[in-house]
Amino acid sequence: MMIGQPLSITDLHKTYPGAEHPVFCGYSLEVEAGGLCSVVGVSGVGKTTLLNCIAGLDTWEVGSIQVNGEAVPKGNLEALALFRRKHVGLAFQQPHLLPEFTVLENLLMPLHIDGSLSTEGEIWAKDLLAHVGITELAHRLPNTLSGGQAARVGLVRALIRKPSLWLLDEPTGNLDPETAMEVFDVLLKLHAEFRPTTLMVTHNLSLADRCERTVRLGPASVHA
Repeated sequence: MMIGQPLSITDLHKTYPGAEHPVFCGYSLEVEAGGLCSVVGVSGVGKTTLLNCIAGLDTWEVGSIQVNGEAVPKGNLEALALFRRKHVGLAFQQPHLLPEFTVLENLLMPLHIDGSLSTEGEIWAKDLLAHVGITELAHRLPNTLSGGQAARVGLVRALIRKPSLWLLDEPTGNLDPETAMEVFDVLLKLHAEFRPTTLMVTHNLSLADRCERTVRLGPASVHA
């Protein structure tokens, strides 16, 4: 299965109000459909900002971001919500699971919120749990999970809508090295199976080296 679509960033310019230097100054990046790309660089250089711009959660002054030729619709909140629903799956260092809902309910929450929950969606959610080896945790509450188990739930929840883009912001960042490696192996398995176009922000260079490609951001990043 290939759910990914090509990502194109062209001549991106972004400066935060009051900032002395721009975050991006003519930054461009092409990621092929189904690619697995790590994003590295020192703290504060704009790695998370890049993911947020791609997801339409942040804005920029000049340039364009497109997924399979469809531009991120800047400034139109309704269109942005539809764009994210269609194209974007996000996972973070902290999975942010809702504590009062089970693992399966957390997985299905994005479908419940946008009114697209169906029997097919429930089957897909259970299939995702099986892919990461935690089927038996479906009816457990988040506070009973280990850090590694919660991270796996966060990864598959970001795939529940079969997004074109899988945007991962330090998905193993709060785990010990052994658990981080185990979760990253799961991440690689999911990517190989479903081939979303993946950008993973990480400080872990040993994990970045295992990706198909690494993009290094520097001050006022210009190109990659």
